[in-house]
Amino acid sequence: MSKTWFITGASRGLGTATARAALDAGDNVIATGRHLEVLKQVFGADGERVLLLALDVAQEPQPVAAVEAAVARFGGIDVLVNNAGYGQLGPFEDNTTEDVDRQFATNVFGVFNLCRAVLPVMRKQRSGHVFNISSMGGLIGMGGAALYSASKFAVEGFSESLAQEVAPFGIHVTLVEPGVLRTDFLDGSSARFGDKGIIDYRAFSAKIQSAVAAGNHQQTGSPAKLGAALVLLANTAKPPLRFLAGSDAYHQVSSKLGNMRVDIEQWRDLSASIDGA
Repeated sequence: MSKTWFITGASRGLGTATARAALDAGDNVIATGRHLEVLKQVFGADGERVLLLALDVAQEPQPVAAVEAAVARFGGIDVLVNNAGYGQLGPFEDNTTEDVDRQFATNVFGVFNLCRAVLPVMRKQRSGHVFNISSMGGLIGMGGAALYSASKFAVEGFSESLAQEVAPFGIHVTLVEPGVLRTDFLDGSSARFGDKGIIDYRAFSAKIQSAVAAGNHQQTGSPAKLGAALVLLANTAKPPLRFLAGSDAYHQVSSKLGNMRVDIEQWRDLSASIDGA
């Protein structure tokens, strides 16, 4: 039986790749993005199985209206892919309060807004699957990406908790934690750098920007292969809570878990000493 997918940030990168994989599987897709004309350029020839909607996930009334339009067209939503997001980079102190607010408005509150709009539909159906696109940066703090990592760490905690709340209604939640994907993530059209010009961070910031420029569009991960993997997971009876996407994500997260275990065991006796009155 075909599924209906609701995908944010579908105009490029992983969003486009996931939409293509779902269409190739014979499913219906609601492809959303901030600019409808761009969506039309990407999906305009795909016919009646695609509904294109302009959507800024950070603007709370818009997700509700988009979900209503999707249900009116296809009758329900089986899979939600919270993909819209970007990276606010640079040292924490070089970023402004406005930079912080924008990063969380999209990467965190945008996820909240879509879940708030879609979950009533899935509860009524007693079925559904929510993919929240996190990052290996949601499990590993990265110098020069404090705000981005903070936003993805927030998505991690939210998703772990949400999964427990909605499981009784037949709804699955999967955190997707990619390594480096060959998308526009590091491109000037997506990534943003804090630039308050603090002298003490000047050399560090230059190093980060140089690394970003060198890695842009040279990443090893394939969005198309990840899109196909999400289709496979959406058709799995018992999908995982977490899916590490890419060997780099697997190795780096595994290394962190090992280091965490060492730290935890080193201070185990002190931890236990806190017990008792």
